[in-house]
Amino acid sequence: MLIVNVLKLSDDNYNEHTSTGLTLVDIKAEWCRPCLVLSPIIDELSDEYRDKVVFGKLDADDNSEKIKELGVRNIPTILLYKDGEIVERSVGMVSKIQLKELIDKHLQVENNQ
Repeated sequence: MLIVNVLKLSDDNYNEHTSTGLTLVDIKAEWCRPCLVLSPIIDELSDEYRDKVVFGKLDADDNSEKIKELGVRNIPTILLYKDGEIVERSVGMVSKIQLKELIDKHLQVENNQ
């Protein structure tokens, strides 16, 4: 049974949820077809990495202030934060395997410290 644990991010709560630990942010829009394909993958990963990574989705149309601040020009964009710093940025469609590799790379670094 899939337990989706994804935060709905906004201009107002974005920094609060990306400031500590490992956080993956999916920047998307309702009209974006690749975003619609990526969304259930993010949901699955939020279940698989439930106790290790925070997942959030940010709607690009509703949060233009944060989109401009982040310099996002294309969606979907995936940002991976570690303690408030962007450590990975991926633009365009990515597979579940590619996302797992990105996450695992940073979880291994965290576990080795």
